[in-house]
Amino acid sequence: MPTLLLRAASALLLTLTALNAPAAYADDVTPVAVTVNARAALATVPGTGIGSNHAIWDTNLGTDETADRLKDAGVKMLRYPGGSYSDIYHWATHTAPGGYVAPNTDFDTFMRGVRRTGAQAMVTANYGTGTADEAAAWVRQANVTKGYGIKYWEIGNENYGNGHYGSAWEADDHADKSPAEYARNVVAYADAMKAVDPTIKIGAVLTTAANWPDAITADGDSGTWNKVVLSNAGSKIDFVILHWYPGALDRAGHVTDMIQLTRQQLAKYVGPGSERIGIAMTEFNTGSSSNGANTQPGALAAADAYATLLANGVFTVDWWNVHNGIGTVTQVEGHTDYGDFGLLSSGTCTSDNSVCEPALNTPFAPYYALQMVSKFARPGDQFVRAATDQAKVVAHAARRPNGDLAVMLINTSNDTSYPVAIDYSGYTPAAGAPTVLTHTNGATGITTSTGGTAAGQTLPPLSLTTLVLHPASPQTGLPGAPGQPAASQVTDTTATISWPGASPGSRPIAKYELYRQHGAVSEQLGETSGTSLTVNNLKPGTRYTVNVIARDSGGGLSWASPPLTFTTGTPASSSCSVRLTVTTDWASGYVGAIDITNNGAPVSGWTLNFGWPRSWQSLGSGWGGVWTQTGSDVKVVNEAGNGALATGATATVGFVGNYSGPNVLPAVFTLNGSVCTTR
Repeated sequence: MPTLLLRAASALLLTLTALNAPAAYADDVTPVAVTVNARAALATVPGTGIGSNHAIWDTNLGTDETADRLKDAGVKMLRYPGGSYSDIYHWATHTAPGGYVAPNTDFDTFMRGVRRTGAQAMVTANYGTGTADEAAAWVRQANVTKGYGIKYWEIGNENYGNGHYGSAWEADDHADKSPAEYARNVVAYADAMKAVDPTIKIGAVLTTAANWPDAITADGDSGTWNKVVLSNAGSKIDFVILHWYPGALDRAGHVTDMIQLTRQQLAKYVGPGSERIGIAMTEFNTGSSSNGANTQPGALAAADAYATLLANGVFTVDWWNVHNGIGTVTQVEGHTDYGDFGLLSSGTCTSDNSVCEPALNTPFAPYYALQMVSKFARPGDQFVRAATDQAKVVAHAARRPNGDLAVMLINTSNDTSYPVAIDYSGYTPAAGAPTVLTHTNGATGITTSTGGTAAGQTLPPLSLTTLVLHPASPQTGLPGAPGQPAASQVTDTTATISWPGASPGSRPIAKYELYRQHGAVSEQLGETSGTSLTVNNLKPGTRYTVNVIARDSGGGLSWASPPLTFTTGTPASSSCSVRLTVTTDWASGYVGAIDITNNGAPVSGWTLNFGWPRSWQSLGSGWGGVWTQTGSDVKVVNEAGNGALATGATATVGFVGNYSGPNVLPAVFTLNGSVCTTR
């Protein structure tokens, strides 16, 4: 992350649109249908999930009041020494040449605050102006001399921002600023630091899908930043680091692809065993011109993003920042937005003193979003699928080890109170009114009450609501959850799914049931008395997420297994084959070349069809054929006089593809109606 001054400058570039105060609320008479599916399990909530960044330019970094505020918000991870300052900071002298170091922000002061908060520490070692020996000495001081037991250590901050791709905000004294040089140093840092304490976890910086400079290959490099770093340093790291500033309320829909593409890169470039490598989102903030940095719309986006990231297996999401400072002041949804990227007020004023923030450490709205998420999804809970039929209402759900179920509902409408009708699959809530936690626009806390029913609530405009439900019957004597499934022998239409067996409860296990997640609905793919099942009739080039559930001889059901995601291929042999090559990419679009080979009988005319996997993808232009797009479907027809394809002949077409989210490439192509083999 850039320094405070650079972040402030960036904030000034964001033109915050002043929104009118909401009018009288209008009630929608049609209840929003909410589906909660306990059979469709996602990730387990980690103990480090809710995090935030500290910075050495923040005088209040180590105060008891700050630590107590963070503890009350449920913060379990604190990152130090602060974004881009990490690459100029020298821990032994507590100096950052070229930057401001506030009093009472040294490492020991930070750790006192971490312990008072009840959190763990994420420490960023100085890559830009430091050395592997300096980082190793920090590990020795922290874990050997002081006994702090710090587990997570990053190597540098946003080191791709060192000028190698054009823009430069990150300090880097290395003559070679390439990803290959960064990877070489990651190996050296990891070796030196783990020689001191072999139990620590080392993290390497990656680019985030569809965020600059992701997908760009610079001159002289053998590939993108991620490809080079993972190929050369993957064996030495324990987690990878992403940063994300989505800037809009509706970007949580990008998360699943963002994380899945990262995992695919890990599998491709690190190879076998890459599943051991975790994913950390060590900087995140939603502030933007469209929702405000520290008012309620930003809080709603924060809650949605935190829940979505954690449900997809990210082990920490760290807000930027605890304190940040006043920026561009606007009015957003009836309240003053100070353009401050902090969770807590810095108590600062504009340069002309015309506007001042509230008193120091006053929580901004995103603070309550983190607090709500920490109450909704606690460490050890298991996220399960939830969905709604109204774009303005978002749902998340998590199942607790004691059998309770929590449902978090987010109403992003600024003028409509939505009633919701909640349907539960794989879970039967107890009768009676549930516990309801609520945070509304402008509120200075989360209220707790008892009201409504498990099936029906009304959501105020711009609100966060969490229901805590108890099961209708005791959750005792049930089987344990099956272990992590794995896929093998995956073809275009089949896959074999295997899993570690579940521990029996009070009755023997009778069978296992395999379910596919289809949105918030589960589709049973089969059942078996064993621990392996071959599934047929799958669709080519399709991503599947499945869970396994154990059923005992009395009909009792276990929790769902952890999720497994796999993607089917295309036919091993076909009358046609296609190779898609990305020739250049600029992180929001790319030039693609498609080689079409006819493996069947000669044809005198051809039509190639494929679909964009995501709504944020589109065709810019095309050549080598006549290109058209209808909805998400793309069609390429041979040009006049260029339709003949003999057996074994290849035609090549090209196009510009645009994207504004994670770029999942087309995987299934048909030639004259036949599904081709994708090479």
